[in-house]
Amino acid sequence: MARQGLSRALVTAAWLAEAVRAGRVGAGLRVLDASWYPPKERNARQEFKERHIPGASFFDIEECRDKSSPYDFMLPSESHFADYVGKLGVSNDTHVVVYDGDEVGTFYAPRAWWMFRAFGHKEVSVLNGGFKNWVKEGHPVTAEVTQPTPAVFKARLNKALVKTFEEMVQNVSSLKFQVVDSRPEGRFRGTELDQGLESGHIPGAVNIPFHSFLSETGHEKSIEEIQEIFREKKVDLSKPLTATCRKGVTACQIALAAFLCGKRDVAVYDGSWSEWFHRAPPHYKVSESKRSKA
Repeated sequence: MARQGLSRALVTAAWLAEAVRAGRVGAGLRVLDASWYPPKERNARQEFKERHIPGASFFDIEECRDKSSPYDFMLPSESHFADYVGKLGVSNDTHVVVYDGDEVGTFYAPRAWWMFRAFGHKEVSVLNGGFKNWVKEGHPVTAEVTQPTPAVFKARLNKALVKTFEEMVQNVSSLKFQVVDSRPEGRFRGTELDQGLESGHIPGAVNIPFHSFLSETGHEKSIEEIQEIFREKKVDLSKPLTATCRKGVTACQIALAAFLCGKRDVAVYDGSWSEWFHRAPPHYKVSESKRSKA
């Protein structure tokens, strides 16, 4: 329970279960299921309808995004985000807890956590261990879908937490901030395809696969373990840091891990490799597979 002191970036299943039991889920506490899966593998919305944490609402990342962008899951406008979360009963005074049902424990929830923070909301937490551990620990689930009372949410984008393609290009030469890539090592190095794309990484980036921060049970590792992971990769948490991945999702795990260590200003490159691959010049895409072909 002590780890919840860090602005409640994480809450335990026991804490949330007590809040559910005590009837505290409502205007002051909203629980959001932010699950997403590849369509051919699982149906997140259907699974939510079948069972979820009592009082939870479904946060549809397919709906709460910039649909005009050619890249997946880019941040929506301030007005779009405000309208969307307002309909889920979230106001600027609401404590939001996000979770997902991924088998690793936590996958998409940190993206939703970061989105709320990017739009100026401080009272947002990730359920440590995710839905799989909620179920494993025997906490209640329901198929009953509640209809939250709509609320007014005022969103203001904190641009310091979001990096654009242009800023990432400039950083290749200026090195104003460190870049950490959360994808698996093979995709980072360029030795395996990245969801259909040729893989590789941004020059100067350091690779820390997101699952490095998760224990075997799917919970976040201790702050001491997380700090050691950053140290081993020579990432200085006292200096500017930007996280990237394939489409701006697991990069948010880097932001969350750093936040737990007291670093609250990690930016995320929203377009990530999806955008970089299509827009960056060839010499700005580092890949071992290209070197092996040369």
